[in-house]
Amino acid sequence: MTADREGLTVLAVDDERPALDDLTWLLDAADTVSEVIDATSGAEALRVLSSRDDVDAVLLDIQMGGLDGLELARLLGNFRAPPAVAFVTAFDEYAVDAFGLNAVDYLLKPVDQERLEETLRRITLRRSGPAARGATAELDRLDASVGTRTVTIERDDVEWVEAAGGYCRVHISTGESHLVSQTISGLTCAWLPHGFVRIHRGYLVRASAIREVSNVDGRRTVQVGAEELPVSRRYAKLLQDVLTNR
Repeated sequence: MTADREGLTVLAVDDERPALDDLTWLLDAADTVSEVIDATSGAEALRVLSSRDDVDAVLLDIQMGGLDGLELARLLGNFRAPPAVAFVTAFDEYAVDAFGLNAVDYLLKPVDQERLEETLRRITLRRSGPAARGATAELDRLDASVGTRTVTIERDDVEWVEAAGGYCRVHISTGESHLVSQTISGLTCAWLPHGFVRIHRGYLVRASAIREVSNVDGRRTVQVGAEELPVSRRYAKLLQDVLTNR
């Protein structure tokens, strides 16, 4: 594809050729992408990035032989002008580590075109600089279909979110809940800076909505409104840190 600086230059990294081919095909089909480069290892990706300074974003797998995706992202953080990073993986359990590395997004395989376009919009906003007011501003509001109507949900009204396959059910302060076309990993990435905390692979909650934390026989839960939600071991330390500093 011919480079055009009006669009994004994206480096796709995956050590499994079929998965890499699928991702590059989707990227090639995106109107916001002008050039796609691929690499089959973290080491190859570093070589590409060392020879080019025009890469806007790196979309990479996490579990790769040799230099894995998280290690590569840490190295990119030391670049003078690091590209945006989004993870594309089959595993949800690395989300906390990814968000700690300031990832733009966290996509679960198999990725569809619409979900990838959302990631590319975030990358474009981040590339645009301060005028964009951050790559996650577009998720201040969510739209949900209710019969023939579209309901707009304000992020500030949401108390907790539960995963529902490739969608999420958001629960708001009025007691209502709505199904939205977002993944819980995507909402975690967008809402972590706005007072939300992941407590489980299936739950994201507003820290200020937590009324009580319980630990009975090694089973930790939080009380949010009338709901008691489980806290997994993986997210327990993150929850503790957030509650300590809120």
